[in-house]
Amino acid sequence: MIERIVIIENVDPLCFYGVNNANMQLIKNLYPKLRISARGSIIRVIGEENETADFEAKVKELCAYAEKYNTLSDEAIIDIVKGDGPKELKNDGVIIYGMNGKPITARTVNQDKLVKAFNHNDLTFALGPAGTGKTYIAIALAVRALKNREARKIILSRPAVEAGEKLGFLPGDMKDKIDPYLQPLYDALEDMIPSIKLKEYMEAKVIQIAPLAFMRGRTLNDAVIVLDEAQNTTTHQIKMFLTRLGMNAKMIVTGDITQIDLPHKAQSGLVQALKVLDGVPGIGVVRFGKKDIVRHQLVQRIVEAYEKYDAADVANSNSDINSENQLQ
Repeated sequence: MIERIVIIENVDPLCFYGVNNANMQLIKNLYPKLRISARGSIIRVIGEENETADFEAKVKELCAYAEKYNTLSDEAIIDIVKGDGPKELKNDGVIIYGMNGKPITARTVNQDKLVKAFNHNDLTFALGPAGTGKTYIAIALAVRALKNREARKIILSRPAVEAGEKLGFLPGDMKDKIDPYLQPLYDALEDMIPSIKLKEYMEAKVIQIAPLAFMRGRTLNDAVIVLDEAQNTTTHQIKMFLTRLGMNAKMIVTGDITQIDLPHKAQSGLVQALKVLDGVPGIGVVRFGKKDIVRHQLVQRIVEAYEKYDAADVANSNSDINSENQLQ
């Protein structure tokens, strides 16, 4: 009889063990001759050498499956332990598997263009109205790169600009003050990475979420860097951000140039960057439209209504100017 220690790696223990340790109980039932105890990420197993060796090998297979799909079903456990091999989940167009095995895919033509542009360029701009999924897909691509060991860290950033309202003094430390601006990024990550694993990544700074001002002076190597709401950057800020790109790194810059919240006289850095970098090799640009909106169908109608209103407002303004010129 020997004792082996098997460590659960790269997977959330809750996902591996299951609710109320249901998965672990099934594994124990499949190995009736072994004495198995688990605590945290460590499993101790006692038994004959060949059986404990087989157990260790199967646990590693189970971990790999759980890491890939973010879920571990009874069927998958039985298939792996019995040596039949797990049934692969549908993989057509899947970027990653989110929580509970939910496949995250490109749902529109332009979302698919963003995936391809990211694969072929080191810097990609994703532009379009709210609800088109540009930020969500960008973060999914970053998580995929991390899982596939194509990057060692993910850096997510946003300019801390209020959307037309002054939030005033916020209590707490620096993290408490900036978190409200960055919450949409946390929401996307929580959809893709188990909470315990996400906390580990954050504590180890494998995933970093910070306002744009914290990027100055850094060189970002071996990373996927996402700048969200880039329309609210100044010309100096976006230049500073784009020049942080290091070796073996990729950037995705998302923004909606119809929702600029900068002071009236300030020029959007995103608008300027698109003009300055037009035609530069290694840069991809994907433009989303109303048809790419994947939120509630009412969102698309709201965007269309505002576009009609803005067009009519411009037409009325031009008409007033022409009338004044004629009078003069």
